[in-house]
Amino acid sequence: MIQLKQDDEGFVRMNRHFPKKTLISIVFNDGSQAEYTGQRLNGLYDQALAAFRLGNNMDAKGFNRNDLKIHRRNAVEFVPVVAGMEP
Repeated sequence: MIQLKQDDEGFVRMNRHFPKKTLISIVFNDGSQAEYTGQRLNGLYDQALAAFRLGNNMDAKGFNRNDLKIHRRNAVEFVPVVAGMEP
């Protein structure tokens, strides 16, 4: 089991996908705790990555086709979570 803790801004650190069937425990700021599967958190990671790329004018692969210098670091490290979200 992997244990994550929500930071003061409402995020957990997640810079990669977890195995789909791994159980992940999150301790939220309000003191509650919940368990999720890796598949559920991978979906949240994918949503955060898509929002990051959209906000930075990148295509689906993470490239800014208008920029002459392509920056390959187009990943997110923090994923927003809220207490009481569905498993």
